[in-house]
Amino acid sequence: MKAINLYFGVAEMETLEAGPFEYHDKIPTKKNLAAAGVRVVPPGTVRYGAFVERGVVVMPGYVNIGAYVGSGTMVDTWATVGSGAQIGRDVHLAGGVGIGGVLEPPGAMPVVIEDGAFVGSRAVVVEGVRVEEGAVLGANVVLTGSTQIIDVTGPEEVVHRGRVPARSVVVAGTRTRQFPAGDYQLQSALIIGQRRESTDQKTSLNEALREFGVSV
Repeated sequence: MKAINLYFGVAEMETLEAGPFEYHDKIPTKKNLAAAGVRVVPPGTVRYGAFVERGVVVMPGYVNIGAYVGSGTMVDTWATVGSGAQIGRDVHLAGGVGIGGVLEPPGAMPVVIEDGAFVGSRAVVVEGVRVEEGAVLGANVVLTGSTQIIDVTGPEEVVHRGRVPARSVVVAGTRTRQFPAGDYQLQSALIIGQRRESTDQKTSLNEALREFGVSV
């Protein structure tokens, strides 16, 4: 993070061309994608300074500087991987997903999406939240550092913040909070079940989502 911030201070703006597209920026797009074994569908972009392993597929999405994306991961249409974010292997970031970035202060915790996780359409994960291995986030789930992630599967709720436990199936929810003007619903996230070992393979992931009634 410190190196990237220092580089921004000394690099100059320049005009960059990629086929019919023109950009004006300090950082070029990544090159030699074929040799790296990475598929990027136009107008998807992987910015120079990001690391993507062999077998990554980037639809018309965006991977920013300092990010890491593991092999077998799909960055689907209009999904964004913010600067410094860490995405594991065999992850699916569905359409319109927003993974927050962080470059300052140096040493700030990045968002981490661990191996085998599935992040549903239009979900947002920011502020250093960690989604652990094999977890499933349904559509429109928003996770910030202060979001209450409530496990409702037992006789009493268990509240997490900043972390989705491994293999959890999570949907968007609300929680009532009192204000001087009355009671209002604040956004939360609900853990409604656990992914079974039999649903580890991508081909059976939709079955797991249907089982818990999760929108993707």
